[in-house]
Amino acid sequence: MPRILIVDDEPDIHELIRRFAERDGYETVCVSDGADAVELCRKEDFDAIVMDFMMPEMDGLMATRKIHETKDIPVLMLSARGTEYDKLFGFEAGIDDYVTKPFSPKELMARLRVILRRHGGNAREKQEPALSFRGLSVDESGRRVTVDGEAVELTAKEFDLLVYLLRNRGIVLSRDKILNEVWGYDFFGEDRTVDWQIKLLRQKLGPYRENVRTVRGVGYKFDEA
Repeated sequence: MPRILIVDDEPDIHELIRRFAERDGYETVCVSDGADAVELCRKEDFDAIVMDFMMPEMDGLMATRKIHETKDIPVLMLSARGTEYDKLFGFEAGIDDYVTKPFSPKELMARLRVILRRHGGNAREKQEPALSFRGLSVDESGRRVTVDGEAVELTAKEFDLLVYLLRNRGIVLSRDKILNEVWGYDFFGEDRTVDWQIKLLRQKLGPYRENVRTVRGVGYKFDEA
């Protein structure tokens, strides 16, 4: 039974998500602040977190960063703020998906299922050998990346995206194809989600950022030239 941590300072949101999550067979734990979520994640394990963006003591972005310092738990962010920059900051902090309030509980559960499926799929990827391109090296079993010998910290989604690009180097990949393969076939996001993640990934690849090429009107490819 997947274990879900719900983090929100509104009791009505707690109850709504808890009811739908338990109906879908999930075990739930609820806390009302990011600091409580960080402390709880130090002591206990969860399969996913539904995290509110705005909270009084510690916001969802800071809590996500602190949790990911010690544990790789996927995060679905909730927020009444849905601007492009808010979403970008969220993905940069390491969230897996972003839902704007007010939201449909059924859509929220569908997105949560995608996150759980994608995160559970990493066990298969951990059996794969290391990927490399010149001075860019990806250790899938340890989920580590180095650029010219220096370790680079990637979020879970940036890591999955880089692995997918490297495994398909030289192939032009449409935004829809990337969404399908990296986020899941029933991901409810939009093409801009890929653009945001590509931008964030490029910032961390140093001299190899130019190898992640934009193919105008189509998508992206990892170019070995």
